[in-house]
Amino acid sequence: MRIPASWLGEFVDLPTDVTVEHLHAALVRVGFEEEDVHGFELIGPVVVGQILAFEPEPQSNGKTINWCQVDVGPSAGSGTERDIRGIVCGAHNFAVGDKVVVSLPGAVLPGPFPIAARKTYGHTSDGMIASARELGLGEEHDGILLLSSLGLDPIVGTDAISLLGLNDFAVEINVTPDRGYAFSIRGVAREYSHSTGAAFRDPALAVSVVEPVETFPVIINDTAPIRGKKGVSVFESRVVRNVDATRPTPSWMVARLTLAGIRSISLPVDITNYVMLELGQPIHGYDLDTLTGGITVRRATEGETFETLDGKLRSLSVEDLLVTDDSGPIGLAGVMGGAKTEMSDSTVNVLIEAGNWEAVTISRTARRHKLPSEAAKRYERGVDPAIAAIAASRVAQLFAELAGATIDTLGSSWSEATPLEPIELPEGFVDGLIGVSYSADEVTDSLTMIGASVIATARGYSVTPPSWRPDLTDAPTLAEEVARIVGYDRIPSVLPVAPPGRGYTREQQLRRAAAQSLAFAGLTEVLSYPFVNGAAYRLTGATDAVRLANPLDPAAPFMRTALLPGLIETAHRNLSRGLTDLALFEIGHVFLVDGAYGSGPVPASGAYPGADGIAALDASIPPQPWHVAALFLGDTVARQPGSPAVAAGIVDALATVHQLAATLAVEIRVVAGSHPALHPGRTAEVFAGDRSLGHVGELLPALAEQSNLPRVVGYVELNLDALIELGAREVLTAPIASLPAATQDLTLIVASDIPAGAVLATVVEGAGELLEDARLVDDYRGPGVPEGAKSLSFALRFRAPDRTLTAAEASAAKAAAVALAATRHGATTRE
Repeated sequence: MRIPASWLGEFVDLPTDVTVEHLHAALVRVGFEEEDVHGFELIGPVVVGQILAFEPEPQSNGKTINWCQVDVGPSAGSGTERDIRGIVCGAHNFAVGDKVVVSLPGAVLPGPFPIAARKTYGHTSDGMIASARELGLGEEHDGILLLSSLGLDPIVGTDAISLLGLNDFAVEINVTPDRGYAFSIRGVAREYSHSTGAAFRDPALAVSVVEPVETFPVIINDTAPIRGKKGVSVFESRVVRNVDATRPTPSWMVARLTLAGIRSISLPVDITNYVMLELGQPIHGYDLDTLTGGITVRRATEGETFETLDGKLRSLSVEDLLVTDDSGPIGLAGVMGGAKTEMSDSTVNVLIEAGNWEAVTISRTARRHKLPSEAAKRYERGVDPAIAAIAASRVAQLFAELAGATIDTLGSSWSEATPLEPIELPEGFVDGLIGVSYSADEVTDSLTMIGASVIATARGYSVTPPSWRPDLTDAPTLAEEVARIVGYDRIPSVLPVAPPGRGYTREQQLRRAAAQSLAFAGLTEVLSYPFVNGAAYRLTGATDAVRLANPLDPAAPFMRTALLPGLIETAHRNLSRGLTDLALFEIGHVFLVDGAYGSGPVPASGAYPGADGIAALDASIPPQPWHVAALFLGDTVARQPGSPAVAAGIVDALATVHQLAATLAVEIRVVAGSHPALHPGRTAEVFAGDRSLGHVGELLPALAEQSNLPRVVGYVELNLDALIELGAREVLTAPIASLPAATQDLTLIVASDIPAGAVLATVVEGAGELLEDARLVDDYRGPGVPEGAKSLSFALRFRAPDRTLTAAEASAAKAAAVALAATRHGATTRE
């Protein structure tokens, strides 16, 4: 909500030198978060000028400019001599004698756009004649701003900034959903009064309510209320006649509406918007002469359509509440009016409508039709039902004052609004809940200040909230109001004592250890949304996914079955911002379909569901294991003088697998495998014993291209829950050996289709306990190796814990390894 300072000052006493900082600080004290500051950002001199003469001058570019002589007031130091400026102007909507706004050299217009005398089109233009958009008064740029269009005839040379209200500013605050009354200057002024003690003048009390004498026919036909509530509780209408809709909106109203974030449209529309901002009651005006018969409020019928003010034909739902006449719908109640009854320049007679519509109905209609109007924003948060008649009367009075209208005796007044029920506030309840000792006077004064009626009882107080505070529903909400009004600074800042416990669980510790090890290795942790579309979950071979009944984004209604889609999206976003070398990892839940899922009726929020109810809810949740995944692209090592860049790929992904296995003390083996999203020749499956933990490899080049990623992208995704489950309970570190090691090299020739990992495992098994370490160092295929075979070279390190090994002992262990490899894989040694 944007609050123009001058408007706020009409209803509450502000300091003479009020500042943005003061207003924000005062409103923060009563719970409104500051958002922004708005102003017209003009620096003078900006004055009223008068066109004395102008000459059209066609240009070679096809454009015609006007060389204007403009009187901008008395010359400096002279009371009689006039200051005549020559100004080039490209607009053509003015005539000799028109009064305009002139920005003189030295002025700065919003943008910022500094004004200086400059040579253009063969003249020195000594200033600029401004349009409404250039002054920040709107988006209209069809020509310069004629002051007569605002109903103004000021003295030439007058300061235009103060004349047009352009020296005002507005502060913007965040209004939480439970405080809809603050979507009005009236509500914010009351809150400023609470904060500072300044006198509050309720604008509602200054309005003389116009009571209808003759009844305009209105029928409320919501006979089958939805969710047990009628869609309307108050409906007020008033009639004004002989409206001059062509009159200009006063400049002060245009400036205030602009600062409040609403565009000036026409005087009748501006009046209704002005009152909505002032009192918080949305108003709609109908061209009375376009109505057929009386008004009926009803729900839409199946298949019914309606053209709204924005010119769109909308298919209605049976939940939509309509305002209709004998010809059909003329308004989506509380959201937007219809095209055929809108007020225009030809409107003479106006029917003013002020209703109080049910919040859920309005909220659903606005979202269903994607119409987040200012009116709907207020109704869905709750509008004061007692303000409707006052607001309708205020609109009628402004029509009479500004548009020359006559207030008719025709109208209607219907209400089924129920007053808010008293709330019992036990003595001492506020102190017990807030943790601060408040006196009885502080409690009663605070609640009385917000407009509540407070009656002392034997047990405490009976408090009836004001009509504009439907959020006050029980004793805790009243206690919060006392704390807010007295001041949050009374609440001490005391850190609670942490309850005794055993710290993180083993699973939590190991998840953190896995994340830390990857971060220490130089990977960057990311978090992505778990919501995906159908293509994303099928990307990893899943045939089904958990579908949300009410997704945040209809385009992504499924829960992810793997972390890959989020990593791809994150990598793409970073690449689009110029970050080409990426090593990303994520640890998060995936959601798997395992039989039926989805909860039945949700237990009532006011009752404990019991052990059986909780067990039923738990059983309805699909499996949600933790996964860890990493993605590598670009260069792992940047190009340097004398050495080329090292590209990222499967090597980095494999290193991540081994690092995680070492961190979590899991013995793994990596064998050739397949995965729908990975390159068929560069994919492996990771096992611990016979249990598959996940896959490692490089993305399919087609998938990488489709995702706008480089051709080579390394990827690994493992089941982190399984890694933790299979990991050793204690990680035992080997002692530092004091005896020397014996090293041997071994080269075996095997069939090319035998995995190197299988051969390495056989060598380790055959070499026995003396083998301390074995690594594959080469995989060769070419001259010197038979067709269909490959040469695998291993580096072996032998050590005994109690003696220095002899070469014969190391050779014997190596020979045992060769013999087992020959038996299992038909391996032969290569000399």
